[in-house]
Amino acid sequence: MSGGKFAGIDIGSRSIEFVIVDDNGVVLCSQQRDTGFDPVCEARELVAQYPHDLLMATGYGRSLCEVEFDCPTVTEIKAHAKGAHASISGASAILDIGGQDSKAIALYASGKVKKFEMNDRCAAGTGKFLEIMATNLGFPLDTFGDAALEAQEEINISSMCTVFAESEVTSLIARGADRKAIARGLHYSVIRRAAGMINRISDSGDIIFTGGVAKNRCMTTLLAKHLQRRVLIPEDPQAIGALGAALLAMESTSG
Repeated sequence: MSGGKFAGIDIGSRSIEFVIVDDNGVVLCSQQRDTGFDPVCEARELVAQYPHDLLMATGYGRSLCEVEFDCPTVTEIKAHAKGAHASISGASAILDIGGQDSKAIALYASGKVKKFEMNDRCAAGTGKFLEIMATNLGFPLDTFGDAALEAQEEINISSMCTVFAESEVTSLIARGADRKAIARGLHYSVIRRAAGMINRISDSGDIIFTGGVAKNRCMTTLLAKHLQRRVLIPEDPQAIGALGAALLAMESTSG
């Protein structure tokens, strides 16, 4: 479709990303909104506000879009692989940590999915876990990672269950433990889980880090140190799924 505009929408548990590309794959528009209590309404406004020729949906809410807009859908795994490879070529794996789930994806050199692993059964190891812990420690979420990096030591957090970790953190605070040291220990507990996922699907090469948690400088630093591998962050890590969906929508018309 020469001169066409192709849209991808990624409805996640915490946010909605919307990307439009032209028929050369160049990004024309990138928008983000909170998912809120009515994601369909938010999606409807985005779709109406930014004209396009074809829409493809991904994320937790892709089935809602399929019904609302009668549009094709694609799995999060395939969309993230496409978007990440288009943003940064040559990486062997992707780590995506979102609000409610995390996933590790191994790639072939072509960017196709080789294998993957997901954690979507509990909040441990996700952005939600870090958000809850930041609140418990009295840090704004956007400075939580920086505070953790400033710690002179690291306090080990033995539990990854959100409920038990909250209790453990409360106990540490009551004993006068350094909040930054606790923060670093919490970050490292997420890193250990994420690194385990990565190591089970890929043992070498660069890693593309996507999702909102990729903006956390402590997470990026500790992940690279723990795995002894280069960790690369796309320009807009939260939009990778929507970008991948838009690119797949474009490719679907090429015959």
